[in-house]
Amino acid sequence: MLKTAGLVLGSLLAFVTLAAAASANVLSTALGGNASKPSASALADIPPNYLALYRKAADTCPGLDWSVLAAIGKIETNHGRSDLPGVHSGANYAGARGPMQFLTATFHSVIAKHPPPSGGSTPASPYNPHDAIYAAASYLCDSGARGGHHLYRAIFSYNHADWYVAKVLAQARTYRSTAPGTGTAPRPTARRALSYAEGQLGLPYTWGGNGPAAGDPGFDCSGLSKAAYAAAGIRLPRTAQEQWHTGPRLPRGTALQPGELVFYGNTSSGSGGIHHVGIYVGDGQMIDAPSRGKPIRIEPYRWRGDDYAGATRPTSPQR
Repeated sequence: MLKTAGLVLGSLLAFVTLAAAASANVLSTALGGNASKPSASALADIPPNYLALYRKAADTCPGLDWSVLAAIGKIETNHGRSDLPGVHSGANYAGARGPMQFLTATFHSVIAKHPPPSGGSTPASPYNPHDAIYAAASYLCDSGARGGHHLYRAIFSYNHADWYVAKVLAQARTYRSTAPGTGTAPRPTARRALSYAEGQLGLPYTWGGNGPAAGDPGFDCSGLSKAAYAAAGIRLPRTAQEQWHTGPRLPRGTALQPGELVFYGNTSSGSGGIHHVGIYVGDGQMIDAPSRGKPIRIEPYRWRGDDYAGATRPTSPQR
């Protein structure tokens, strides 16, 4: 059972078939290390009182960008504008209430540990935007968003579905300004590659696999990166080692952008040194076909004891 339940009935009905096939066709992107600024899209779509609350509430959790809260508010109830059951009174089909769609027990558990500041209802109410948004920030923070290290896990705790996480990250990107210092928009080819790769979330890792289109149940790591960039019009060789040599490689210390390939292995060991590749999606995460018995998923691209070798930015057009 979800700890919180989203008002996503309409979205769920539209996505359930895709989710079953792991084809959530959305784009995850970097959040950056500092609070971002609202984009023109955010200013046009988010009611001013909600925008102010998202930004203030996010400040209570270091590493949580306000755009993530805003994306959840958009997906759940269109920033409280939805007239579906449970938004302004009562509960939805899952028992969730208010603009951020909390289960009653979860809401009270959160505010018992993190009482919202003054400005909301007395007592605090899941129907009050002020109380609900501050509670959502606290819930995400406790679930892994603090420091920005486990944002995927935090969003997943809000609604246990990979497609939901990807949809939140995609919506958050549209709400952030791409002015210098506030984030970088993925290149068109990278966007198409990511869109394809995220459509494969949940498929099984398959050694030597090239995906359902090739008659395989899933992909291995380099099969996924090859297929993703083929969908974007860029031809890559088949193995991780060959893809590493194809480049172009990024200098060490270069800030990664969504869509770049991240590699693992010993680059000084000659041929065969690179053994794994993932597709960077931002926020320190990658789309990964990890190993036998594990599905294609989003997970951190760095971990303790890894053998990270570097990254490339595929650019060669397919002929």
